[in-house]
Amino acid sequence: MHKFASLLAAGSLALSACAGPAIAAEEPVDAPAATRVAKEAKGLKTAVFAGGCFWGVEGVFSHVKGVKSAVSGFHGGTKASAKYDIVTSGITDHAESVKITYDPAVVRYDQLLRIFFSVVADPTLKNRQGPDVGAHYRSAIVPTNAEQTAVAKAYIAQLGKSGLWKKPIATKIEPYKAFYPAEGYHQDFMANNPKHGYIVRWDAPKVAALKAMFPTMYRASFLKDA
Repeated sequence: MHKFASLLAAGSLALSACAGPAIAAEEPVDAPAATRVAKEAKGLKTAVFAGGCFWGVEGVFSHVKGVKSAVSGFHGGTKASAKYDIVTSGITDHAESVKITYDPAVVRYDQLLRIFFSVVADPTLKNRQGPDVGAHYRSAIVPTNAEQTAVAKAYIAQLGKSGLWKKPIATKIEPYKAFYPAEGYHQDFMANNPKHGYIVRWDAPKVAALKAMFPTMYRASFLKDA
């Protein structure tokens, strides 16, 4: 995308999605360590997480040690509809999502789940997160292999019995379909736009919570995708 067009597109986001009304900020939750620990083979793995606006999801995981890549995009719908303006209209089956590539020798899948439920998304909200409303902002776990599926099912069941939330868990496990990267100006959005109002209000606090709650997993530098 041309640099000027990219700047216009990024600026116009304040008038569309990822820019809802100012309401009470989300509070982090100290989710428990998983009793079902992931047993993953050596080598890089991928997983997809949907937790509201993908800027914050990508921003948090880009600060996690062992994460090698975090790409904002869309999951759940068709290739033809995997465009930001179409997805945010609410007429597709897509969710704003982030595809994570990680090294399980450094950070396990169950640890990524714990971070997700602690500082990224409120699992009791259906079809919304923070100020953003619509099925495309749903929270969902999208495993990419059998081990991740087993771990995710066990962890959601564990959280449901934990008593941490007064409402039932609304986060669903969705089967992996195709993942489509979002437009270029959405990638590394938090790092490229640290003073953006939405980032300051909603997403920077999530990264601060990650640092405070998971100091051994926190990486100060923002992992930027090439």
